[in-house]
Amino acid sequence: MQIYKVGGAVRDRLLGKPVTDIDWVVVGATTEEMLAKGFRPVGSDFPVFLHPKTGEEYALARTERKSGRGYGGFTFHASPEVTLEEDLVRRDLTINAMAEDDQQNLTDPYQGQKDLKERLLRHVSPAFAEDPLRVLRVARFAARYAALGFTVAPETLELMRQLSESGELEALTAERSWKEISRALMEDQPQVFIEVLRECGALKVLMPEVDALFGVPQPEVHHPEIDTGAHTLSVLEQSALHKQPLTVRWACLLHDLGKGLTPKEEWPRHIAHEHTGLKLIKAVNQRFKAPRDCQELALLVGQLHTHGHRALELKPSTLLELLQSFDVYRRPQRFEEFIAACEMDARGRKGLEQRSYPQADYLRGAATAARSVAVQPLLEKGFKGPELGEAIKRERLKALKAYKEAASA
Repeated sequence: MQIYKVGGAVRDRLLGKPVTDIDWVVVGATTEEMLAKGFRPVGSDFPVFLHPKTGEEYALARTERKSGRGYGGFTFHASPEVTLEEDLVRRDLTINAMAEDDQQNLTDPYQGQKDLKERLLRHVSPAFAEDPLRVLRVARFAARYAALGFTVAPETLELMRQLSESGELEALTAERSWKEISRALMEDQPQVFIEVLRECGALKVLMPEVDALFGVPQPEVHHPEIDTGAHTLSVLEQSALHKQPLTVRWACLLHDLGKGLTPKEEWPRHIAHEHTGLKLIKAVNQRFKAPRDCQELALLVGQLHTHGHRALELKPSTLLELLQSFDVYRRPQRFEEFIAACEMDARGRKGLEQRSYPQADYLRGAATAARSVAVQPLLEKGFKGPELGEAIKRERLKALKAYKEAASA
């Protein structure tokens, strides 16, 4: 039995990056031997075990062959005869197909070190094209390591293009796709993820609503970058630079989908795109079964982000409606995330990335003013039921009028 550290832990150590998760591969062992040593089996698909003390994953060396469509369409074979090189050849990228023993002796049969030095994301073997999930994974790695100068090797990009055209991407489950998409959006340069998907033709398969934004012009006076797709990428980039959470990044990606539906004869204006885009946002949300908080914020940002930009001009009654749309009294964090998405939208414009966004503090102040209305005095006056609701609304409107007057003074 020989045990090797494999994959990301080896890659990141060689890159000088922090190593978080460690995967291990065991060569020359049987399931019975692993169980005898106290390892606990995980699932039934293939032989992976948890270490009895550390809880880290140890997998028996295995080979695989394509047996059906999609990510799960593989048959695995594990036995003591499977070599380390045979196990590594089934991995996606050369930089993920290296192993080291407990003395840090490196096994690198597919030139992963060379590709690390050349900053290349390159597939290990033609079997890469058998797994559609790898299109998303490579795009995610491109987003993670873009700052280090990594790019996708042309021959790998061509295989990704073939996969995108084969119909295999449609076989991916929503859960697997979302796992990759959500992880990619939380990388340092999530816009690169979208760029790579678009370059290999996967974006128009997975998110045709986002792909449709490229080539759609906007008024240059508001959008110096003009192209709606380019703007979306910039907004996503700003969301990463400002360390926004996943909910905000997802909303940033989808906020302008309605502009993809504008008839060409109306370009570059996009009247009511906030409303026309809602059905598209719903479709993307459902396609990937995005978490509820991501779905809700994306819809609210899509519908109301122009209100956020016009906050200083809104009538107190409109401002109150906006606050109530977010239920700022019970869910203040969701409104804070809306403000963040609006600010990222404003900054995601060529040459305006550093421009101040006074609307943010104004909206926070409005929420504070509305929340400051005390309910107890109204109860003491005898208000109850629907009448109490109307009384609270009147008092909040009064507070917002006073707030707006004070802010304008």
